[in-house]
Amino acid sequence: MNLSADTLRASLARHPPSPHYWIAYSGGLDSRVLLRLCAELARVSQDFRCTAVHVHHGLQAAAEHWAEQCRTTCEAEGVAFRLLRVDARPRPGQSPEEAARAARYQTLATLMATGDTLLTAQHRDDQAETLLLQLLRGAGLPGLAAMPERAAFGPGFLTRPLLDHGRAELRDYAEKLELDWLEDPSNRDLGYDRNFIRHRILPVLAERWPAVGATLSRSARHCAEAQATLAALARDLCHAALNPERGTLCVDRLLAYAAADRRLVLREWIGAKGFRTPSARVLEQVLDCALNAHPERSPAVRWREGEIRRYRNELYLLPPAGPFDSGTIIAWDGLAPLLLPDGNGELIARPIDGPGIAPGLWRTAAITVRYRQGGETCRPLGRTGSRDLKKLFQEAGIPPWVRERTPLVYVDGRLVAVGGRWICQAFAGDPAGRNIMIEWFPPPPLRALSENPATD
Repeated sequence: MNLSADTLRASLARHPPSPHYWIAYSGGLDSRVLLRLCAELARVSQDFRCTAVHVHHGLQAAAEHWAEQCRTTCEAEGVAFRLLRVDARPRPGQSPEEAARAARYQTLATLMATGDTLLTAQHRDDQAETLLLQLLRGAGLPGLAAMPERAAFGPGFLTRPLLDHGRAELRDYAEKLELDWLEDPSNRDLGYDRNFIRHRILPVLAERWPAVGATLSRSARHCAEAQATLAALARDLCHAALNPERGTLCVDRLLAYAAADRRLVLREWIGAKGFRTPSARVLEQVLDCALNAHPERSPAVRWREGEIRRYRNELYLLPPAGPFDSGTIIAWDGLAPLLLPDGNGELIARPIDGPGIAPGLWRTAAITVRYRQGGETCRPLGRTGSRDLKKLFQEAGIPPWVRERTPLVYVDGRLVAVGGRWICQAFAGDPAGRNIMIEWFPPPPLRALSENPATD
C-alpha cells in the first residue's frame, strides 16, 4: 500500500481515537515522512490534532542547528512545534544509546495528557533490526516481540503507525515529494550494535533472502501474540499467588507451580510493581535461594534496581536499601516532629486521651532516639513481664529489615517506646488521663510492612 494520509488514517483507526497526537520528530528521514503524513491528515480531518516534538539531547555539535531546522520545517508544514531539552549523559554501566532513549521517552511522557498518543516513526526494517538485536542478546519472548504497534505510555499510548512499511518505501515517498531531512552522522557509526546490524548484517541476509525485513517483522508479530497469551497467564498465576494486603508472593503457592511458571510469576510481579526485570541469573537465585530457604531464615537477592527478600512464607520486593547507620544516637526535644537521618521517616509525639507515656516523665527528661544493638527489653502496655525486643518483633511478624530501622525512643537512657508500636509499662501514665503517644511514619518501602506485618 502506498504511503498517504489515508494509510495513516487507516493505521490509526485500528485503535481508539486520541484527543491529541504528539509526533516524535527527530528531523531524520523516517520522522520527516511521518510529519508530512500527519500534516496531510490534519488538513483533511478536523478531529486529528497534532504537535511535533523535537528532543534536544545536546550530544552532537550540530544539535542546536537541528532543533532550529526542525522548527522551520514544522512551521512550513503548518504543524505546531515543541522543543524539549534533556540531559542524556549515561549513568555508570549505561550505554549512550540507552541513556539517550530513556531521557527522550521520559521527557516526552511529561507532555502528554490522559488518552494522548505519541506517534513514532519506527518501520518494518527497524522491527527486523530490533528482533536480531534481541536474539543476539538471548532475550525471551518479551524481547523477541520487539516493538508493538501500540503500547501504554505515560498517561496515554505510544503508537507506531509505519510498522507495515519498509525503509525503502519511506525513502521513495520522501524523494518523490522532494522532502528535506537531517542526516545524523552517528547513524553510520558501526560501534553501535544497531548500526552494525543495519549496514553490515541485514544487507548480507537480504542478498540471500530478499524479504528478510518482512519475514523478521512477521516473526516479531508471532512472538508478540504468544507473549500476549503468556502475559494473561502470568497475571492469573500471579494473582493466585499474591497476598493482596502486602503485595507479597506466598512461597507455598509458588512452590506448587512448575519451575517455568514460577519464573513467569516473578517477572509479572516485578514488572507490575514498577521494577525493571532482573537478569535470568538473578531470577534463578530467587528461585534457588529465597524459595528453598529454611522458614526461619530471611535471605535476600539483590540487583541494581531492587531486592527480593523472604520472611516466613512470603517474598517481598523492595527498592535497593540505602545507607543506614544503626549506631547513631539522635537528641530530641520531644516537642517538634523529628526527621530521622538516612531517610528513615519521621517521629512525632502527640498528646492523646488514653494510654500512653506520662506527660511528667516525658517533658522533664533527656530524650534520645537510637536503634537496636541487641539485648533490649520492654514490657509493653497491657502485657505481663518484660520481653526481649527480638521476641516481640517475631511475635508481631515484623520482618528483620524493618526491625533494624525501627526507632527506639529513650528517656534518661531507658527505653520508653519502640517506634509507634509499643510503649514500655514503666513510663505509662494514667490510662484514663491525657498522655503522650509516639508515632513513627516510616519511608514508603517500610510503611506497609510495619503497619501490616506477616502473621503466618
